[in-house]
Amino acid sequence: MSAAPDRMHRPDNDLVDLVFDYMRERLQYDPVPLDHPGDGEHLRTQLSGLLNQDGNNPADVLKLYDHELSRAVISADSPRYLSFIPCAPTKAALLFDMVVSCASLQGISWLEAAGAIAAENQVLRLIADRAGMPETAGGCFVSGGSAGNLSALVVARDTARRKFNVGPEARLRIAVADQVHSSVKNTFNIIGVEAFKVPTVNRRFTGEALRAALAADPNPETVIAVVGTAGTTNEGIVDDLAGLAEVAREHDLWFHVDGAYGGAGLFAPSVRERYNGIEHADSFVVDPHKWLFAPFDCAALIYRNPQLARAVHTQDASYLDVLHTEGDEWNPTDYAYHLTRRARGLPLWFSLAVHGVQAYTDAIEAGLTLARETAQLIRDTEHLELLFDPQLSAVCFKRRGWTNDDYYRWSQQLLADQIGFVTPTGWDGETVARFAFLHPGTTMDMVREILDTMA
Repeated sequence: MSAAPDRMHRPDNDLVDLVFDYMRERLQYDPVPLDHPGDGEHLRTQLSGLLNQDGNNPADVLKLYDHELSRAVISADSPRYLSFIPCAPTKAALLFDMVVSCASLQGISWLEAAGAIAAENQVLRLIADRAGMPETAGGCFVSGGSAGNLSALVVARDTARRKFNVGPEARLRIAVADQVHSSVKNTFNIIGVEAFKVPTVNRRFTGEALRAALAADPNPETVIAVVGTAGTTNEGIVDDLAGLAEVAREHDLWFHVDGAYGGAGLFAPSVRERYNGIEHADSFVVDPHKWLFAPFDCAALIYRNPQLARAVHTQDASYLDVLHTEGDEWNPTDYAYHLTRRARGLPLWFSLAVHGVQAYTDAIEAGLTLARETAQLIRDTEHLELLFDPQLSAVCFKRRGWTNDDYYRWSQQLLADQIGFVTPTGWDGETVARFAFLHPGTTMDMVREILDTMA
């Protein structure tokens, strides 16, 4: 007699207890360990034969994951993870992410997920209010800044095509600075537009530089949009958003702001004025899985006029017609290139509702304070050199006399000793060091311990 085809879908209390016990233990780690990079040959050996015809004992599979796989993943939620841009989700957000997963919640349409979408929209409204965008603003949650930038700039492109009554053959350009994120450059390749590159002024994209570049260009009418950055990934620099917005209005350009990392600073009074001008954005992206303490993967994409996005992204198919009705309809699938999507904004919504907005402000300010104190410590250390006064929570610095190989050996040893995960970066063609502070559990004692290894 063959096994029941629904055997995988039946309740299994033993499996529930096994996995919940593991999750409970993982959530109690204090602090979260960094762990190590993996060895490919070892991991392939451990995984060999696992995906077989008949399956395996769940306890054995979980033990393999715990002892071998999870320890070959560097923990982005460790307070000693100071590379790239860390992730430090709150416990409330992590727990509710499990709720979203175990309930098979999705966030495709109002018809199927009105409750989830209403909660997500409440968070989007909070972020839009912090940016000073109008009551009409709205959007959706996507997987990350790359998806958000792509979705927004497709709307910018298609809106321009309609305005000028041109097709895909028309040459269109978008103004960017050399500090713009790699995802924006990649987006241009995908959507078939060119970069209109504008030199930065002291590493900052300014309205004055944009105005001068447009005036000097023989075909300024082909420039349809401008992308400002609210917190460059490497240095945490906020562009001259007010100046860029002014030039965008003068030339009728779409104004997009990439705040994937730094946009969370809108919640920090100590740096809020740096973002002046963001209220004029036509589209704006911020990643809560970075500095708003949500789990991967979560980015908020907000449009000043969501109807423009809806005109571009709504997918037409006979089986989707039922989604488009009157009333409270708000289909997240209409505001980005996706169709199927999980309700990835709910963990952030739950954590905000539980902890309150002030807790987020305090945690963000902690990262800013840590960056300022670290910068001063570097200034006061003879063999170190601060490269740029931190605007947000990224700190770039160098160890005098070190070569490229010195930085990489130092970085590898730090991780091997579990002191910290700090990878080198580039600065004007030179290899240097960089801290990215985000986790409110990171302390100056940890920073001193890391810097002491550079003596």
